[in-house]
Amino acid sequence: MQCPALPTHNSRRMRSTAWALHFPEVQLHTTKPAMQVSQEDFEKAKDQLKFLKTDPGNEVKLKLYALFKQATQGPCNTPKPGMLDFINKAKWDAWNSLGTLPQESARQQYVNLVSSLVSSESSSQVKEIPPDSKSDYETLQVSTKDNITKLVLNRPKMKNAINVKMYEEIMEALEEAAKDDSVITVVTGSGDYYCSGNDLNNFANVSAGGIKEMADNGAVLLKNFVNHFIDFPKPLIAVVNGPAVGISVTILGLFDVVYSTDRATFHTPFSNLGQSPEGCSSYVFPKIMGLAKATEMLLFNKKLTAAEACSQGLVTEVFPDNTFQKEVWARLKAYASLPKNSLAISKQLLRSMDKKKLHEVNSQECECLKERWLSDECMNAVMSFLQKKSKL
Repeated sequence: MQCPALPTHNSRRMRSTAWALHFPEVQLHTTKPAMQVSQEDFEKAKDQLKFLKTDPGNEVKLKLYALFKQATQGPCNTPKPGMLDFINKAKWDAWNSLGTLPQESARQQYVNLVSSLVSSESSSQVKEIPPDSKSDYETLQVSTKDNITKLVLNRPKMKNAINVKMYEEIMEALEEAAKDDSVITVVTGSGDYYCSGNDLNNFANVSAGGIKEMADNGAVLLKNFVNHFIDFPKPLIAVVNGPAVGISVTILGLFDVVYSTDRATFHTPFSNLGQSPEGCSSYVFPKIMGLAKATEMLLFNKKLTAAEACSQGLVTEVFPDNTFQKEVWARLKAYASLPKNSLAISKQLLRSMDKKKLHEVNSQECECLKERWLSDECMNAVMSFLQKKSKL
């Protein structure tokens, strides 16, 4: 699912928009229910939390916040934030939901939860890293082999939802791939999803008073992100290994080839959330699939099967899931054996007539989205989504 959100800003890049929320299941360890934790244990848990490398997700962070407040201050004792103060309201709801839980019990649960997160992360870090993988990415696996640079969206626990870090790293990886010696570049996902859209964590620091600034910054970054796909000089191929949502679908029209497993689906639920299309889809989708089919998808939220997406031209070819990886990568290796410069020049000829138009469309879409994010209609859609999804 998706939820619109507005991004934060840092010194490296301006942040992007967000509209998906994903809650992982977390089991609290209660192997020593009778043992009371000391203040030293509590302080140690606080320090351990600072060194976690993996984002535990919204639900877990809300739980941690609530337990910490309950452990240090007791039951919720602050006024309820306003409806548009999304983050503080979610925090208040989480704290208030603990009711009269004793402070000692809250400390115990806080320590146990942190211990669970540390243990889970330690076990996941022992997984083997491909020898050709570049190690300076947190949310991607990027490797070059057999003349192919492969970008793998690598947040499988979050269904590869795109957080701010992933936006930055995708752009950086595309910039590097454009300059390296590879012949083609491939984007795919790890786990059972290709990409579930944007991660709600992208707007975690947005307050009601800062929405205008965040909307402005978000529109600039979204424009920059999409421009990276418009301007990419080599053949760019999507290997859609599972369901795709939102921005991961709209930019498919900017890829040169899209291969899909037969269990993938393609969904752009913008109207449900008071938004408008992005990724140049308002221009490219009608060209690819015709105005009527594009309207069904972009205006009326129709979710396409892989077969439907292929018949309408969004997907190049669909493969049975059980042979998908084998068939696709054999084909990609054959493509990568072709002359590099010939492929790049041919792509530029195919794309050059539309490039100026695509940049214009991207700018217009981002301006429209900026207005949408500030509208009451979009705000109400966001609140409705958060009320359904942010409960512990």
